Amino acid sequence: MSSESPSSPSLSGLAPALAAYLAWGAFPLYWKQLGHVPSVELVAHRIVWSFLFVSVLLTVWRRWPEFLRVLRQGRVLAALLLSTSLISINWGIYIWAVNHGRVMEGSLGYYIGPLVNVLLGRLLLGERLRWLQVGAVGLAAVGVLNLVVGLGEVPWVALALAGSFSLYGLVRKLAPVEALTGLAVETGLATPVALGLLALAAWTEGHPVLGSTPRDTAFLLGSGLATALPLLWFAQAARRLRYSTLGIIQYLAPTGQLALAVLLYDEAFTPRHALTFGCIWAAVFLYSFDGLRGRARPAPARATGAS
Repeated sequence: MSSESPSSPSLSGLAPALAAYLAWGAFPLYWKQLGHVPSVELVAHRIVWSFLFVSVLLTVWRRWPEFLRVLRQGRVLAALLLSTSLISINWGIYIWAVNHGRVMEGSLGYYIGPLVNVLLGRLLLGERLRWLQVGAVGLAAVGVLNLVVGLGEVPWVALALAGSFSLYGLVRKLAPVEALTGLAVETGLATPVALGLLALAAWTEGHPVLGSTPRDTAFLLGSGLATALPLLWFAQAARRLRYSTLGIIQYLAPTGQLALAVLLYDEAFTPRHALTFGCIWAAVFLYSFDGLRGRARPAPARATGAS
């Protein structure tokens, strides 16, 4: 065993984990500043400036050979092309939701996302579900059904966000690429399309590519930094924290978004919403408790080495 204290990696991973999830929780504050810009154009800017930012990092950290190596791996590149599509859809729906007064529904999507991961693991990877996981998924389904019955509409924003991000995570799991390189490839693949959309908007709608005011320009250029930094913090935290710990901290993001929706943006929080979120929070508790219990359970002694 290493002479380093076991708590040292966890302590050094806590700060970037908190930074990442608190930043994601505050994202509505950022995108609201650009609410007058069409969502498609915002996603295009986010892609272009993210690629520029990570390109600088690839240069500084001398990671271009790794980037080029991924481009030569056909199956990995195909997987990243799929993940690029999924994360672009996710970004577009989220920005649209924020700027159309549906921050609360967006937060609901990120609450149920980990539970969708569990369900996808069962359906697509054949993973067995423990009874607490089944209960968590069931409670989440009851919460969503409550909204469908009570409001007469499917919370499509929440379901689309949860589904697209969970599928994105699944694709990245099956085609593992280091976080910075993966983001560089994804944004690099999408940049030509993004530039085309911005050029089309400028040509047909007369929208200035870099915004109509210096303030807009600053926020558009900053979208790359706002996108890439939390992802890099998350990658750093994931290497140093237990997965179960990270799984609990992740709920800071939708909690922050929910607080902004209710306290700052005056979105309606009815008894029907309270019941739905109550079901979701109970599901989150079961999911987190199951993860912590599984982590604490000692592994049985084996004659051979652990896998």
